[in-house]
Amino acid sequence: MTALTLSTAAAPGLRADAIVIGVAKGAKGPVVAPGAEALDKAYDGRLVGVLETLGASGGEGEVTKLPAPSGFKAPLVVAVGLGAEPEKGAEYGAEALRKAAGVAARALAGSKKAAFALPLADAADAGAVAEGALLGAYSFDAYKDSGKDGKGKGPLGEVTLLGGKPRDKAFKAAIERAAAVTEELNRARDLINTPPNDLNPEAFAAVAQVAAKEHGIKVQVLDEKALQKGGYGGILGVGAGSAAGPRLVKLSYTHSKAKKHLAFVGKGITYDSGGISLKPAGHNETMKCDMSGAAAVFAAVVAVARLGLPVNVTGWLALAENMPSGSATRPGDVLRMYSGKTVEVLNTDAEGRLVLADALWAASQENPDAIVDVATLTGAMVLALGNRTFGVMANDDAFRTAIVEAAEEVGEASWPMPLPDHLRKGMDSPTADIANMGERMGGGLVAGLFLREFVGEGITWAHLDIAGPAFNEQGPFGYTPKGGTGSGVRTLVRLAELTAAGDLG
Repeated sequence: MTALTLSTAAAPGLRADAIVIGVAKGAKGPVVAPGAEALDKAYDGRLVGVLETLGASGGEGEVTKLPAPSGFKAPLVVAVGLGAEPEKGAEYGAEALRKAAGVAARALAGSKKAAFALPLADAADAGAVAEGALLGAYSFDAYKDSGKDGKGKGPLGEVTLLGGKPRDKAFKAAIERAAAVTEELNRARDLINTPPNDLNPEAFAAVAQVAAKEHGIKVQVLDEKALQKGGYGGILGVGAGSAAGPRLVKLSYTHSKAKKHLAFVGKGITYDSGGISLKPAGHNETMKCDMSGAAAVFAAVVAVARLGLPVNVTGWLALAENMPSGSATRPGDVLRMYSGKTVEVLNTDAEGRLVLADALWAASQENPDAIVDVATLTGAMVLALGNRTFGVMANDDAFRTAIVEAAEEVGEASWPMPLPDHLRKGMDSPTADIANMGERMGGGLVAGLFLREFVGEGITWAHLDIAGPAFNEQGPFGYTPKGGTGSGVRTLVRLAELTAAGDLG
């Protein structure tokens, strides 16, 4: 785990493996960002010229390395691109700082310590840089034996923010928040990246139980017998084909001064083969990530507890493994859900909505002020929004807008999506109350309409379809690694913060 500190020390005298500075893309070439004044002075004011000679432009994600000048104890300077220079009088945006810090931290893998001299106008900027650095330093090496050949590089060991104010309450709070949120987000990434032979529903539930005990969160785990007794037909139906039984995990964080109650519901398919409606080759290799929604909910609840926010938050993790076998649910089967409604299963690969339906109804029984579910639900949403943006649907337009704004604030790309009522008819079933499939076009919206059927009357609800950004199959970018990303965690935490402050609902 990468350590994080604030320092008022001068850059030349700080012992570190590298000094990180920012470079922006100006109208006439690269521009050195605030924070690098001492370094520029050591280069006799010619730092920009040196960087330009080395090919630096200040473009986002660009990394330029050069030897530190005489008088600096750190031997290396890492100049990282911030993108376009802000207009006169404006500051660098939080997301630009996060991305730059993440790129630098990843470029310094294997180093023990780096001093980040990026522009810090206030405590919020310090928090953004800290977040970016800690997220960018992430690596998942649990299954790699890197010691034998000496080629493996561990994550950056320590991040020191220069220009921070260690004794300032606002700076301390920003750093503590960044540490709590990023540590839990990285825990979610670990869970998403863990192979499904080591993370089945029971194992996931065990991880949640340990974390809950550590952070004072009440936990309840329903196993197969309890699910059968309670009538959770959706979760049981999805898990019926697997030797690893399903689980429903309830995590309850409460605060004595809370005035509001939020419920977060996460899809947790620890491996999705598609069931009897088997996925073809080329579509099942990364399906360990189909529990990303549950990982996000789990991480968010723990982060909220660590931050001590005055809001009650309940997390529901609907965990199952979707496998084909003689006991698996078949296309044409009818399941009786926890709500009492019956569902005709037309496609066993539309399983996420089935486990979520039971969890949404369970969450509704506590009558929370709002429910937000998070799921890698549909390929249709990926087709609509791409690999870096999640869709937001809701039964309340103002709440949907609030979520999109909260996501933007923390640097998560999202887009508001509609729930067209005319698409509901496509899920009519001659056999059951509703089918789990409807019209093919607008499939992501159809899934949202299905979920809406299982939200208690009068309860504000939103659905986050994170199928695109949950798992990055391309190369790393910004502070986002290859593999599990932890999409949704920061948005959920921000929603809890806004609710605790009375700024939401």
